[in-house]
Amino acid sequence: MKKRILVTGGAGFLGSHLCERLLNEGNEVLCLDNFFTGQKKNIAPLMANPDFELVRHDVSVPYWTDVDEIYNLACPASPVHYQFDPVQTTRTSVLGAMNLLELAKRTKAKIFQASTSEVYGDPDVHPQPEGYWGKVNPIGIRSCYDEGKRCAETLFFDYHRQYGVEIKVVRIFNTYGPRMHPEDGRVVSNFIVQALKGQNLTIFGEGQQTRSFCYADDLIEGFVRLMATPNGFTGPVNIGNPGEFTMLELAEKVLRLTGSKAKLTFQPLPQDDPKQRRPDISVAQKELGWNPIIDLEEGLKRTIAFFRKELNA
Repeated sequence: MKKRILVTGGAGFLGSHLCERLLNEGNEVLCLDNFFTGQKKNIAPLMANPDFELVRHDVSVPYWTDVDEIYNLACPASPVHYQFDPVQTTRTSVLGAMNLLELAKRTKAKIFQASTSEVYGDPDVHPQPEGYWGKVNPIGIRSCYDEGKRCAETLFFDYHRQYGVEIKVVRIFNTYGPRMHPEDGRVVSNFIVQALKGQNLTIFGEGQQTRSFCYADDLIEGFVRLMATPNGFTGPVNIGNPGEFTMLELAEKVLRLTGSKAKLTFQPLPQDDPKQRRPDISVAQKELGWNPIIDLEEGLKRTIAFFRKELNA
């Protein structure tokens, strides 16, 4: 049965991949985006599909329509973008969540929240399971995003308990792949763009901080599986690749795969930058039957090929 599905932030990096997947499964997709970080070229191939509809809208303002499911991906997700207008970042996370939950309550739609591993802050527990409450600075330069997402989770669970809204909450760990914005400030795109342009790769601190990198297709598979779980299973569920790499290891891989002769430059570590980040995905494995398939080497090759075309490099 064809469903009408709302995807907020649908013109973004992950949102566009999700819209494409949902259309391929035979659904009607309504894409909402204010184009602060989303790009029309991400969804240009979808515009000819009669089941795809695009609306320019900011989720911090209420929006009413009839839908069966809602995926809330609206929020800038890289420090460069979410720190540009931190008050609006908080508004997007908090008011956006409330507005969409009100829509879900009115239409009895199932609603999905794209939360983040940033809710764990700079963790004392490693790897991070869903039961860990995190260590977050509430007044730092990253807190507009970290605390905004934490508050959004609070709203989701309170709407579930108080009004019976059917919710699904995912916590996204570092994700990469085609359609990343070349200037979004995330480490994978930064390294690839710098390498392809022959610029030195920027390492913060000594490069020993770790991250886990999940390819976009694997992440979207986790989204769809979570949304399909029975009523009553809410999450939160960590979705990410548990392979863990230092920034130096990532830089070396990018240099090798691009064939770049660029060098490394070192800059001070930004405030509240987490020292380590790796998901415990046992809940996703048990409840969703989900495991990432694409390893970092293969994912980087695909992402580099995308950026070569984007940059004509």
